[in-house]
Amino acid sequence: MSVQADRAALARTGVRVEVFTVLWMVVEVVVSIGAGVRAASALLVAFGLDSVIEFASGAILLWRLSLEARGEEMEQVERAEHRAAWIVAVLLAGLCLYVLVTAVYGLITRASPEGSLAGIVIAVAAGVVMPLLGVMKRRLAARLASSALRGDAASSFTCGYMAATVLLGVGANTLFHWWWAENVAALVFLFWLVGETREALKEAREGRKGDDD
Repeated sequence: MSVQADRAALARTGVRVEVFTVLWMVVEVVVSIGAGVRAASALLVAFGLDSVIEFASGAILLWRLSLEARGEEMEQVERAEHRAAWIVAVLLAGLCLYVLVTAVYGLITRASPEGSLAGIVIAVAAGVVMPLLGVMKRRLAARLASSALRGDAASSFTCGYMAATVLLGVGANTLFHWWWAENVAALVFLFWLVGETREALKEAREGRKGDDD
């Protein structure tokens, strides 16, 4: 098998992984935001909004891998990916601001979200699914020498960490009625989100330099 054919086969595997990622993100968005709105939980809504951004990122990467799987030119796709990287970075920065403001406001006003069983279920599921996806993407990224896929793998791992934080906050509020738990967890969630935003900005800047070169 030629190198090009081998890369095409790996890209097809990547396509299947990204298709599952995109479908999973749809479920995660619907359940998280729906449960967050019903329970007045800023933490769950933020988790859902982050999933929207990861859905967009996964869809872009799915497009790129699909083209490589068909053996088509990648130059145009890479330019589109660089532009999309800036959009994702800006959206993540806005989400950081949303989480910070809503969490601090909730602590000051002693806002008490309702418990959410659906929120607990989706957080547990994401905490299991996303790290597994991250492992698969990281292995494929190494074989394809794809920085974009490595970045997507990092996002999957981060989503798993975020899910654990959501589970901690929503679970503590649902089981023990600790009104402050979700807002404190949201600030911990922000720690991971800021890291993801910095990485997205770094990749967007590096992509711009690559275009200029």
